[in-house]
Amino acid sequence: MWTVVFIANNRTTAETYKDILQKEGLLVQLRSIGTANQGDAGAVEILVPESEAEEAHEIIISSRGA
Repeated sequence: MWTVVFIANNRTTAETYKDILQKEGLLVQLRSIGTANQGDAGAVEILVPESEAEEAHEIIISSRGA
């Protein structure tokens, strides 16, 4: 089961976090929120397998403080 670990403000931010998580060896999916006409400007959920959620959250938090 996939779990949301972060909601990014836009696709660019989501892709940045996706890259960081993948470099740490985690599986990552992105899912847009809202209407399709928002394009890359809409919010995007970052999802990982439930078993990796805690680790992913810690990685995101530590990368935000860097």
